[in-house]
Amino acid sequence: MMAVDTNLIVRFLTQDDEQQYKKAYSLFSSEEIFIPDTVILETEWVLRYAYTFSPEEICTAFIALFGLKNIHLSNPFFIAQAIEWHKQGVDFSDALHLAQCQQHEKLYTFDKKFIAKAKNLTQCDVALP
Repeated sequence: MMAVDTNLIVRFLTQDDEQQYKKAYSLFSSEEIFIPDTVILETEWVLRYAYTFSPEEICTAFIALFGLKNIHLSNPFFIAQAIEWHKQGVDFSDALHLAQCQQHEKLYTFDKKFIAKAKNLTQCDVALP
C-alpha cells in the first residue's frame, strides 16, 4: 500500500494539470492507497481556499474519493462524521476535531461560532473554557 500527499488528491479531483492528473489517475486506479487524516484536512483547505469549492462540493468529492474500494483511511468513522457535520454547516476542521473528541466530556474553544454549530451534535460539549 502507498500513501499520497495532498497535491495528488487535488490533481485527481480538479484535473487542473493534465500531466499530473494522468499520473494521479493512474495511481488511484491501480494501487491500494492510504490517505492520512492530515492530508484530508489539508486537501479540504486547499479545495476551499485555492479552488473555491463550496462545502457541498467538498463533501461530494470526498464521499466519491473515499468510497473507492482501494482507498484506506486511518479513521473512516471520524472522517464520515466530519463530512456529515460539514454538510450541516460546521467548519470541516472543527468537525474533524469534534469527531475525534466524542469520547470526551468537553472540547474547549474560544470559537463561539463553533460552539453554536456544535450544539447537540454529540455528547461532547463544545464550550468556552
